[in-house]
Amino acid sequence: MLVFLMVPTFAPNRAAEGSKCRNRNTSMISMTQVDAQSVSTIEVDEGRRKLRRELFAETPYRRLERWILGTYFAVRPPRTRFLGRFLWEVTIDIARGGTSVPDPGRVHACPELMGGVCRNISPRTILAAARLGFSPWCHFGPLKWWTREKRMVLFFDEHHMSKRFRPLVRNAPYSVTFDTAFEHVIKGCSEPRSYRRHGLTWITPRIMKLYTELYDQGHAHSVEIWDREGRLVGGTYGLSLGRIFITESQFFRESNASKIGYAVLNYHLAKWGYVVNDNKGHTPATEAMGFREIPRAEYEAILTANAHSGGRSGRWCVEYDLATVANWKTARDAKGASPDAPRRPAPETAAASRPLPSSS
Repeated sequence: MLVFLMVPTFAPNRAAEGSKCRNRNTSMISMTQVDAQSVSTIEVDEGRRKLRRELFAETPYRRLERWILGTYFAVRPPRTRFLGRFLWEVTIDIARGGTSVPDPGRVHACPELMGGVCRNISPRTILAAARLGFSPWCHFGPLKWWTREKRMVLFFDEHHMSKRFRPLVRNAPYSVTFDTAFEHVIKGCSEPRSYRRHGLTWITPRIMKLYTELYDQGHAHSVEIWDREGRLVGGTYGLSLGRIFITESQFFRESNASKIGYAVLNYHLAKWGYVVNDNKGHTPATEAMGFREIPRAEYEAILTANAHSGGRSGRWCVEYDLATVANWKTARDAKGASPDAPRRPAPETAAASRPLPSSS
């Protein structure tokens, strides 16, 4: 979502992360190494708990700003005409005790499809709802379950990389990692952009905590893009469900950073046997990459067939370098982009998933 150019207060040791990544793929490890890794993990966990408290804390000013902007968002046309029904459905569902896991057959157009008010939300219920096509979302107040009439997804044999973009990937002054700075990535995604200082976000402290728990369990993953000085200049995070990846949000601090990281992610997902990457909403940048909209019924059928098994569990590691990703060519690349596809890379500002156009 909307981000601000912030400098991280904590820089993870990427060399150490890479070492641990390689150790996980090593079949023979001595007991001394195992003991050392266990101690290191405990120390990292304690440090990360403190880091999360600091990163995810919201000042009273930011909280008030979010409520004001969220209210303004909810009462702007065309959402105004849905506001009465939205408030009614929320009130009724709260009176019933809320919705633990939404029912795909019981949704309300407000204007996107709301499945109820989240009850006792947890990583378990988020996973169960995601397998039905729902995700928690709101600017303030109780979280609600939302889904869409259309989903913007990438079938990996339809991925497209323009001739202009390939050298940008091949010669990028960046390194890309997975799952090394999840907290900073989700925090970066929650911040206003530099050109919109008062940007509204749905990635609240509660959402950050819930998805960080999913990260701890190996279900949520992050992509980090680092410059040569070791600064985090872009990132993506999302949810892995079987052979489905759901992109939640992206941010960037340098032009093309998140697009390059996204290309690396999609290449790995394709090689690992994933079926689709779900970007949720349409953006020009994702359309240029080969993402396309499919109806809700088709998306739910894909979830039923692929969201319960397969995929990569645990921490992810980058296995292919930028040069390899830059040489990735699919059937669509061989045939050439469609006549309607942009001739040059779409603006970086359109790369992140757009919010649901609904009430708060």
